[in-house]
Amino acid sequence: MEQAFFLLIATVAVGAGIMVVAARNPTHSAMALMVCFVQVAAVFLLLRSPILAVIQMFVYVGAVIILFLFVIMMLDVQAEARTRFLKKGVTVTIVGICLLGGEMFALLLGSDLLFAQSLNLLPDQMSSVRGLGEVLFTEYLFPFEVASVILLAALVGAIILTRQTEEGG
Repeated sequence: MEQAFFLLIATVAVGAGIMVVAARNPTHSAMALMVCFVQVAAVFLLLRSPILAVIQMFVYVGAVIILFLFVIMMLDVQAEARTRFLKKGVTVTIVGICLLGGEMFALLLGSDLLFAQSLNLLPDQMSSVRGLGEVLFTEYLFPFEVASVILLAALVGAIILTRQTEEGG
């Protein structure tokens, strides 16, 4: 039964992700991103981690999407939204997406490691803040630090791009 729910949730999440990129209206894109975030929270519930599901809902659905919508409302993006997003290389992009999607589907079908049991985590490690913190900061410390460095690099890059735009224009 869990596998059927997972496939349903994953299908909706992938469809919403495609709509994020394909939607011509930025507001529709933000709404599709919200649907995708809700589906990720549902996956966390399937993994028996309600704390991560609640954090996902509060932080991403509650805060990030509202921030996106405020930015969309404050900027005049209607003229940009009417232009075609992908002008050149559409066929190469679509072929690449299809190849990556097929590869992911083949890996999913050939794998028995779909659920939390494959991670060798006990339910109390995934459902409590203490257990989640212990696992995150002991076994998964390096990936956690790599993710934080990547986010820091993205933040610095955004600041540099913003400052160059202000100085140049």
